[in-house]
Order: sequence, then C-alpha cells, then structure tokens
Amino acid sequence: DSEAMFCAILNALRARFDTLPSLPVVHAAVQSLCNEIVGLNDQFEGTTILNFLLGCGPHCQFAYSWPGAREGSTVWNGLHYLVREPPFGSAHLSDCDFSINFATNKEDDRIAVIATAPLTDDEDWVEIKRGQLILFDDGLPHMAPDDCYEAELRKHGLESNAIPPTLSLEIDMRRYELRRDFYQGAAI
Repeated sequence: DSEAMFCAILNALRARFDTLPSLPVVHAAVQSLCNEIVGLNDQFEGTTILNFLLGCGPHCQFAYSWPGAREGSTVWNGLHYLVREPPFGSAHLSDCDFSINFATNKEDDRIAVIATAPLTDDEDWVEIKRGQLILFDDGLPHMAPDDCYEAELRKHGLESNAIPPTLSLEIDMRRYELRRDFYQGAAI
C-alpha cells in the first residue's frame, strides 16, 4: 500500500533525525529508505510501484519514481518532469487540441512541472529513471545529495518551529558521513 510506504518513510526520517538535517543529508536518507523499500520488490513478484512527491518548504520538493504497470493494465505508472524557464513560449496539450501561452510569465520565473505522463506534445519531457530521487529547488533538478548543496546555501533548506536546526551544514554533513571531499574547501 503506497500510503503505508509513504508514512513509513516519514516515520523513519523523524526517528533518524533529532535536528533538522540539511538537504544533502535528507536526499541521501530518503534515497536510502527508498532503496530499502524497493529492495523488497522480488518478494512481491516484481509488482512494486512507488512514486511520490515530498514537499520541503516553499522552494523545494523531492520526486521519486519506481515505475511499473499493474497486471492487465496498459497504464505505465511513472513520473515525468519538465523545466519551464525564459524565454517562455506556448505549449500544446497532448490530450486535446489546445495551446497555452506562457509568454506572460515573468522573465525570472522558472518552474518544474511533474506529472505521471507528459502533459504537452511539443516540449521535451524527461522520464524520471527507475529508482531516481530528484530534489527540485526553484524549478531546478538536483539529482544527487552533493547537488543539493547549492539549495542549502541559498537558505532553501528545512525550517521548523518544533525541531531544532542543525548547527551548521558542515557539521551536519560530517555527522551523517556525506562525502567530505565534496564540501572541504567550499567556504562552509
């Protein structure tokens, strides 16, 4: 049951962290939990499908995909994304003869659209790979924990009134053993 798996992920994250972790650490932890869940796929005769979006404040969102199709179904259950940024044009919907003009968007806008199937037929959609976790920050995809460093430095990390923040990004990354060679000398 997907709701039970999602609750298990949230509960495992809450049990693991006594302070708010940085985005690189959250990325590594969520990826590890997802790997553990889909590692049981063979026990379920290869029928595991796990796709989810996990919001992390006003700027960030995680997307994970372990796609598949149910027996007897022709529907592929995966996730696709598209990054829209300037210069904005129009897009033609794939399920009906209708186009949307995005030219009125601001020049500094950038958004990621995430859907189970491409919504338009004249844009370059990307299918999220099987087992891939992506952090989207202000519309930009970050594929690995190390890629999340920039979002954290822009103060787009986790915030809470109930859970204390970590002391520093460097301490957090050392505590959870993220690649030290990545952040050494990075002015943190």
